[in-house]
Amino acid sequence: HVQLVESGGGSVQAGGSLRLSCASSGSIYGTLCMGWVRQAPGKEREGVASTRGVITWNADSVKGRFLISRDSVENTVYLQMNSLKPEDTAMYYCAANPGLSYSQCRDLRRADFEIWGQGTQVTVS
Repeated sequence: HVQLVESGGGSVQAGGSLRLSCASSGSIYGTLCMGWVRQAPGKEREGVASTRGVITWNADSVKGRFLISRDSVENTVYLQMNSLKPEDTAMYYCAANPGLSYSQCRDLRRADFEIWGQGTQVTVS
């Protein structure tokens, strides 16, 4: 049973950067679909980035600003967030689903993940 633990959240001024980390208790082999999903109070959950193999996908709202990456040796997934905006304020969750194909992993509107971390708060002012 894989567990995901996020870290790296915090408070930052608009225009600043943060790097979120997601440590997995199990292997995050290359074909495992992993992603980051955020949810702000009163808003729907939003998939912001995902990766499977060497391919990554970003939501339009974060394209050019956020970058997802994985370190399969350290079993850690990262989300580098640059040029942060107040509307990026949310709880950020790391998630995984070993059963997703490339096309399913890319579908950030569905964000069809099965394994979730506890979340880390990002506040941009």
